[in-house]
Order: sequence, then C-alpha cells, then structure tokens
Amino acid sequence: MSSSQTLARRDDRLRHRRPAGERTVLLVAGLLALLVALPIVALFVIAFGGVSQNWSHLLSTVLPSSALVTAELMAGVALVTAVFGTVPAWLVTSFRFPGRRVLAVALVVPLAVPTYIAAYCFNEYLHYVGPVQSAIRSLFGFTSRRDYWFPEIRSLWGAVLILSSVLYPYVFLTVRVMFAMQGRRVADVARTLGAGPLRVFLTVLLPMARPAIAVGVALALMESVNDIGAVEFLGVQTLTFTVYATWLNRGDLVGATQIALAMLAVIVGLVLLERHARRRQRFTVARGDGAKAGLEPLTGWRAGLAILACATPILLGFGIPAYVLADYASRRLADLSDPALWRAAWHSLAIAGTAAVLTVAIAFAMAYGARLTKSRRLEALSRIGSAGYAIPGTVLAMGILVPFAAFDNQLDALMRSAFGVSTGLLLSGSGAAIVFACIVRFMAMGHGSVESGFAKVSPHLDMASRTLGRGPAATLREVLLPLMRPALLTSLLLVFVDCVKELSATVLLRPFDFDTLATHVYAQASRAAFQDGAVAALLIVAIGMAPVLVLTRSIAGETERG
Repeated sequence: MSSSQTLARRDDRLRHRRPAGERTVLLVAGLLALLVALPIVALFVIAFGGVSQNWSHLLSTVLPSSALVTAELMAGVALVTAVFGTVPAWLVTSFRFPGRRVLAVALVVPLAVPTYIAAYCFNEYLHYVGPVQSAIRSLFGFTSRRDYWFPEIRSLWGAVLILSSVLYPYVFLTVRVMFAMQGRRVADVARTLGAGPLRVFLTVLLPMARPAIAVGVALALMESVNDIGAVEFLGVQTLTFTVYATWLNRGDLVGATQIALAMLAVIVGLVLLERHARRRQRFTVARGDGAKAGLEPLTGWRAGLAILACATPILLGFGIPAYVLADYASRRLADLSDPALWRAAWHSLAIAGTAAVLTVAIAFAMAYGARLTKSRRLEALSRIGSAGYAIPGTVLAMGILVPFAAFDNQLDALMRSAFGVSTGLLLSGSGAAIVFACIVRFMAMGHGSVESGFAKVSPHLDMASRTLGRGPAATLREVLLPLMRPALLTSLLLVFVDCVKELSATVLLRPFDFDTLATHVYAQASRAAFQDGAVAALLIVAIGMAPVLVLTRSIAGETERG
C-alpha cells in the first residue's frame, strides 16, 4: 500500500471520527442503556442456562389452558379499551355538548386506580350483599340468590371489564392528541363530499388514528398480561399466574423465566406485526388547524348519547372504586392515625419520586444520545432496555435479584478479606432494588414519551445551534431542554403514577418490615379483609390523581392551542 493511500485512509478516519462531546454522550448513554438492560440479559442467562424439569407437565396440563385464557383476555381488553378510549376521544375533540370539558378531564382519572384495587372494589360492589344485588332483591322482592340470575364478576369477562375500565386512558390520551392534531379540516373535506359524522369517523379519522390506537392498546395489553394482583383475586389462570406459580409453588425459576420470555416474544411480535401492516400508511396534517376550525354542536338526544358514551367509562373505572373505597374508609377513619400507614405512604412517595426522576433522566440521556450520534447500537440497546414493561414484575424481580445478590456477595467477600468488615446486602436488601425495578419496568413509558418529544423537535434546530458555535451541552441546555419540557413532564408524571401503583415486583424485592401502600393493601386483601386496607387504597388513588390531573390539563391546553 502506498504512503498516499495510507494518508488518505487516515484522513478519512479523522473526518468521520466523532467529536469529543459526542463520544462522551455516546459513552454515558450506552452505559446507562446497558445498566437498564442488565435484568433482561440476566433473565436470558437464567432461561437458557438450565433445563426445566416441569415442561412435560406444563405442556400437557397447564400451558394450553392458561395460554388460551391469556389470548382471550388480551383480545377482550384490546377491543374494550379501543372502544372506551377512541369513541370518547373523538367526541370531546370533534363536538361541543354539555359537560364536554369536565368529561375530557375526568376520562383520564381512572388511570390513577390500580388494577388490583379495581378488582377488589368491583367484587365488593357487585357481591351478593353489595348495593347492586341488594337493590335488585329489594325492587323485585327476591329472597335468595336462586331466585334470579346475576353475572359472576370473578370470571374472564369480569377481568376484561375491570382491566379495560382502568386501562383505557392509555388509548384515550394518545388518540385524543392524534384527533386534535389532525383537526377539523380533514373531517370538513369529507363532509363536503356528502359523508355524515359517523361515516367520517369510521372511514377517515379512525384509519388515521390507527397508530395512536395501537400504541395505547399495546400499553394496556402489557399491563393486562403483567397483572398478577387482579387476575389472582378474580381466579383467572393467565400465563402470568402460571409464571408466578411455576416459580414460587414449583420452585422452577428456569421454567418460569422461559415462559415469561415466550410471552415477551409474543407481545413484541404483535407490535411488529401491526407496524408492518401499516408500513405504507403516511398521513401529514398541518398542526394547529383543530382549534381554529371549531367544534360541531350537539343537542337533544345526540348530546345525551355523547354524554353517556363519555360518562360510562368514567363511572366504571373511577366511580365504582371511589364509591367502595370512600364507603369503607369512612368507617375506618381511625386508621389515619396509624403510623404504619404513613410509613407506607412515605415509602411509596420516596420510591415513586426517585424512580420517576431517574427513569426520565436515563430515558432522556438515551434518546438524546441516539439523536446526537445516530448510533444504531445505542438505539438497539435502548430498545432492549425498554422491554421491561412487557415482562411480568415477578420474573423481572428475579432478573434484578440475581445480579444484585452476586454484586452484594462479591463486595461482602472483598470487604471481609481486606478489612474484616461485612457490608451485608447493600442493593438486594434495600429499597434500591425496588427503585431499580421501577426504572426497568417503566423505562418503556419514559423512553417512549421522551422519544416522541424529540421527534417533534426538528433536527435543523440542533444544526442551527451548532453553526452558531454552540456545542452539544449548550445546544441541549439552551435549545432542546426548553422545547422538551412538556414531553419530560408527561413522562415524569406517567412514570410516577405507575410507580405508586406497582405491586408485583415490590412484593418480592422489598426488605424485611418494609411496606408500601400497594403491599399494605395486598396484604389485607390476601387475608380476605380488603376493607381494612381501604384507607391505604384511597391514598393510592388520591396520590395518583394529582399527577393525572396535571397531565390532563397540560395535554388539554396543548390540544386546544393546536
């Protein structure tokens, strides 16, 4: 090779070498992505590092029925959440009717209700001695349960209804923003061609909102598949329940992990299939035309139907739980003086606040690193790190315990040999394990919100800032952060609310004598005394409502401004 060719190759490498600032950002973002992906990698090591002795039994007796139940649950939740979320979103963004603004805010409130609390409340509300069946017996003069038929809430259809009632806001939030950004002009064009409002919705708006519906339904499905508290209480044998039983009852961690990873593969496959189905769909609409075009007024019976369609999900997802919890809590006001309750509340707030801030910070670092460096490896690591949302919390907890316990044991052995001091369980025996579990569990939500925020900020702004002499740090501080505040706030609030409600991983990772509000309620319900945990359950809902209302007002303000 000639010297001129050698010099040319060296010059080419120097031209393509990343600046020092980009290399630093890439290194930090890559290390954070690896840290978040660590439990998922540990699960793969566990799953493929051994052989389960129970597969023949699981395949012949357990997995077929639980897989069928899970598929039916997912299909039902997908359908009901899509309807509960999409129809009200269309109504509040396209029409003007009495109570529209109040309903638009209230439609997000069920997001503050955990699925397991909703299950307990529905059971109490629809129980034989509950207000509904008591009213039926009083109205028709029935004297026993044999005199009339009433559906059993502790069933598959009951699980579909309960889970959908509190998870549909994921669909409502994404679809409402989509409808608001599409604006009235798209519908007006269709109306000039003779199409009525319903036909415009079915043939024009609904296909355009399909990506947003898919995102919201995917989040609801992952929550449903991962749920253990509600399905265990309702007696629905899903795959997640099978994972839980395989690990804790049969002592088969390898088999439980393999089932969980198979579930992850199915969920990822469904998401990729939907994306492939709409790969050629492209919609672009001018931003800001929704607020200017106005809303079509509804009166008479049409307004009544719109109010009913919006109020039904609210009554199911928030009305019933709020009624039951307020009724039980009003009889147990003395629990408010219980120090254990407030310790649990402080633990919930501390863990949720810490986990939310760290999740958003890590998600921002990964998204900004991918935006700045255009690194495919970092994007792939970020995707892997965001997969924790699709893994049952019980299994994810083991993926955290294995590396944390190994680190604690190695550190303890080192300190004993060097200084004669035992460090104990610094990570696996403290609240740090719960915080890390929440970070991994909800990274998909944080990263998705931040990534969507970056997608709305033109990359030309970065280039313009760089041409004016600003480096990556100055561009981030002076240009991107101010523009990203709404997305960061949305991400922070969503993660905080879900961390307050988190149960499955917390039950397994919490230190001795360490309770959160969620584990306090679960402990009471496990001994068939849910009413004794009503005050704690009401506190969970109240704590979750504040961020949800802030988020709703923020989104409403943005959509009204266009």
